[in-house]
Amino acid sequence: MFSHTPHDIRVSIDVGCKSHQVAVGLSTGEVIAEFSISHQPEGFRTFFAKLEQLEQQYQCPVRVAMEGFNGYARPLDSMVLARGWQLYNINNLKLARFKEIFPGAAKTDAIDARRGLELFQLNDHLPTAKNVLQLVAEPPRENQMLKRLSRRRRRLVNERVRVSNNFQADLQAICPSLLALTGDATNHWFLQLLTSTNDLRKLSRMHLKTLRKIHSIGVRYASLIQRWQKQAQFSVEVEWVGEMIQQDAARILELNNQIKALETKMAAAAGQSFIASTLATLPGFGPVCTAELAGEIGHEVRFTKEASLALYLGMATLDNSSGEYRGTKIPRQVNRRAKAAMMVAVDRHRKQIPASQRYYEKKRAEGKGHNQAVRALGRHLCRIIFKMLKERRAYIPPN
Repeated sequence: MFSHTPHDIRVSIDVGCKSHQVAVGLSTGEVIAEFSISHQPEGFRTFFAKLEQLEQQYQCPVRVAMEGFNGYARPLDSMVLARGWQLYNINNLKLARFKEIFPGAAKTDAIDARRGLELFQLNDHLPTAKNVLQLVAEPPRENQMLKRLSRRRRRLVNERVRVSNNFQADLQAICPSLLALTGDATNHWFLQLLTSTNDLRKLSRMHLKTLRKIHSIGVRYASLIQRWQKQAQFSVEVEWVGEMIQQDAARILELNNQIKALETKMAAAAGQSFIASTLATLPGFGPVCTAELAGEIGHEVRFTKEASLALYLGMATLDNSSGEYRGTKIPRQVNRRAKAAMMVAVDRHRKQIPASQRYYEKKRAEGKGHNQAVRALGRHLCRIIFKMLKERRAYIPPN
């Protein structure tokens, strides 16, 4: 039945937390091996030893498909790429759709691994199955760094927002007049003031000389504090909540330092990144947004069409029409981090480029909301970005 000469060896990996199920087949459709490996160095050695033996036996190139690329599959995915084998990421959304169309009577890890081999076959012969297996191009080292650094920065920024909200709510309950000293409770001088003593109540008795010794507090802020001291009043909860406020203030200062250090590292990596350097030529695309976009895009060759890039960046919608109804729906294949960075960058861009601002205002006049108008402009910019990356050129402003 399988008498044709195979063109390649196909490997499907059902990725698990502690172990992975592997199915190996040929392009003819024949399954030639099935085994399980642990997510440990000895398991990886077993995996590569068996595949290298099959590679020598059949004299065919190896292609590997797996779920969880850059997730649970690490570091196996990077080890596959290091071998020079083609690596494919299984699109989980399209895999789920495939299982709905072709449901199985049972479900095991071995069955799921064989499903990956079936996807190889479908990818060859069924047009609608294209991109179920997405070829992975290993990103340049600097973009891998940017991905890690920008995601870490985003987590710290989100933490700072949560801590700041709790911090201001507690301070409002304990001493609203103290909070009223500043328009922004996360100002460096204000945080330094709150952490300058072991008891929040001592701030109302602090002498001018002591105030001036606190970092970032000069004559202006010292005068504000002294005026507040004359009518300072704390609620009874300050005895046990005051310490919490000071801990939150100290944590915000710590987060500010960590975020600043990450941004310095991101700037250094972005300077070496082709994608980040190219995007930085777009007006409004600042250092943080370009670093985040470069990290999430990874490699420009992964997108063969500008529509795919727009979909990934969250700047495009999918048609959702039936009969006389015409509508759209939000795609699920969006990188939410890249979309957030893109929304910020596009909104800043339109304020600097008159033609972009006019387009934004046109969409607003049509009845679209702010975010919809920004995404519409972002869709146009995705065409420009795609061309910039493919042609390896900087942005040229419109005349």
